Amino acid sequence: MSEAYTLARVEMVQQQQEPPQARQDEDVPILFLHDIERHYRQGDETLHVLSGIELALWPGQSVALVAPSGAGKSTLLHIAGLLEHADHGDVYIEGRSTAILADHERTRIRRNEIGFVYQSHHLLPEFSALENVLLPQMIRGLKRTEARARAVELLEYLGLGRRLNHRPSELSGGEQQRVAIARAVSNAPRILLADEPTGNLDLHTAEHVFRALSQLVKASGLAAIIATHNMDLAARMDRRVTLRDGKIIEMA
Repeated sequence: MSEAYTLARVEMVQQQQEPPQARQDEDVPILFLHDIERHYRQGDETLHVLSGIELALWPGQSVALVAPSGAGKSTLLHIAGLLEHADHGDVYIEGRSTAILADHERTRIRRNEIGFVYQSHHLLPEFSALENVLLPQMIRGLKRTEARARAVELLEYLGLGRRLNHRPSELSGGEQQRVAIARAVSNAPRILLADEPTGNLDLHTAEHVFRALSQLVKASGLAAIIATHNMDLAARMDRRVTLRDGKIIEMA
């Protein structure tokens, strides 16, 4: 990643409006899930999906979340990304509690601090790869020229410099997912949450996408949780955790 992009990310963080609680120092994790619980009603029974989750992430760190389907991986990511409320506990973003924030404040944090990548890329089919990465930045308020320059840089970094003007239907599955990754980090987030980002790809393409994602995490200092069933990819991340009886368990 170029120095220009890194400086741009720092400038965006410095310029964004802060909530009343001040930004903490670097000894505080970027993301901290504390005593998170999530329950669902199924008829007369209560399904305890998450029970006292504790998880901290630091800059430049990638954490593989490996667990069977139905264990609560997506629920955990939705809560970490402030898309869903926990029944108990708190999500801290750079030391700031989010438990009592209003919806518009949670939306601001999602837009500015968190990037999402899903198994299905969810690209806008009527727009080019460049436009899919450019639009979130313009929604945030960047001028089109600056947003375009950053979108081009990200897509080139991910090996898509010759595919800028192609629509999703003209791209391979791996290319579409790399566009989705570029879109997820286009607003210079501090946190990246990825839910089975290589789940729909063949092994060769999954390797290429994972390598690009890992390089981007390290180069930009992101903290990333990546849910995956691929143990070979998980083994190459900084940490590996699983969900067991609703709790986070560190893996060897």
